[in-house]
Amino acid sequence: MDESAEQWRVRFDAEVTFGNGGGLQTRGFLLDVPAPDIDDRALADLFVRELGLLMVAEVRISGREAVREPHRGLRTAADARGTTGAGRAGERRFVELSHTVRHGMTTYPGLPGPEIGDHLSRRASRDHYAPGTEFAIGRITMVSNTGTYLDSPFHRFPDGPDLAGLPLEKLTDLDGVVVRVTGHEGRALGRESLLPHDVAGRAVLIHTGWARHWGTEEYGSGHPFLTSAAADWLVEQGAALVGIDSLNIDDTDDGARPAHTALLAAGIPIVEHLRGLEHLPPRGFRFHAVPPPVEGMGTFPVRAYALLDADR
Repeated sequence: MDESAEQWRVRFDAEVTFGNGGGLQTRGFLLDVPAPDIDDRALADLFVRELGLLMVAEVRISGREAVREPHRGLRTAADARGTTGAGRAGERRFVELSHTVRHGMTTYPGLPGPEIGDHLSRRASRDHYAPGTEFAIGRITMVSNTGTYLDSPFHRFPDGPDLAGLPLEKLTDLDGVVVRVTGHEGRALGRESLLPHDVAGRAVLIHTGWARHWGTEEYGSGHPFLTSAAADWLVEQGAALVGIDSLNIDDTDDGARPAHTALLAAGIPIVEHLRGLEHLPPRGFRFHAVPPPVEGMGTFPVRAYALLDADR
């Protein structure tokens, strides 16, 4: 028999520690594997995905034994939870995911807030039009990192696509998935938090709950962020876009900005300062976040929103 055509399973014990406290132990768990010599880390990843375990901090594998058996072809628990009604006809509803931009507001500590005013006031416009006709032409001065905004590769790399160079298919009508980590202990969000989710080709929205601090001094420090390993995993899995409801997708104390570097180098846009992710289901929605096509600029505010069936 051709050994390359054989199918293998591994029987093992596992001890799981969760990021929000508690743990789980299994004995003699059997799992389909691509090869009998799969390493413990890859085996742990498959185990987490098979059971759909959320907020996993660590998995310790022991007592492993390779068994030559046919694969069972089971879906992961995460896939079972992820059945969606996004393709059904019927009424849809919109979920707002952007912060309102206001005069003088603080988005990022140390950056100036927007200045919003009149270029032509309604009162002044009356001199230019027929009686009873008036218009307002506004003026806004702001840094591009204001409100809920999108980072293009040009934000990090001089030869990367700028806002005008991003195709619409990277920014609109994306199948979305929410990764909920609101009970996670600590700031760093590792790849273990992402493993249960099928992120390939999807907008991956990280729900940390940090948006509750928006508009306060607390928002500007101690925020959750993705680790370098988590960002690398999202690149490997082929995420289409990554968003987070936090001050920054990186630890702002780390000048290397590894999450920005990995994602933007792979051409994956980033949306920061989201809100309202608690109103979304884990799956079954379409995500949109489109900035104006400004040449020579890497970031700009977006009107981010989700579209989902009303019964979800």
